[in-house]
Amino acid sequence: MTTGKIRILVADDEKPMAHALELKLTHEGYEVVTTTNGDEALEAMEKQKFNLLLLDLVMPKKDGFAVLEELKAKGNTVPIIITTNLGQEEDKERVAKLGAKNYLIKSNTPIAEIVAEVKKVLRVS
Repeated sequence: MTTGKIRILVADDEKPMAHALELKLTHEGYEVVTTTNGDEALEAMEKQKFNLLLLDLVMPKKDGFAVLEELKAKGNTVPIIITTNLGQEEDKERVAKLGAKNYLIKSNTPIAEIVAEVKKVLRVS
């Protein structure tokens, strides 16, 4: 067992979605930090320690692809789950090459399933 809470960064510019994830994950016992754009997400990842990143692809300032590219370039080892409404196969392949663990379509995935995927990835990593 590790000491302290497991910390998750939620990077999503859709405030209702970010808030719903924050509430559900906090209820599950995780410590959650939310950001609303790619620059904030990168800054948070640099300044704080997280066990997992839930990353939207369509965000202001820097999109999720740019965030993934920068994190990969910096040697990031934190597992990343993509939560987006982009469903193109090319997008899925691109984020997989950049190191994302999973790709969830928000409009097709209930919050409970996202939480279940978080738990699965955290057990494996």
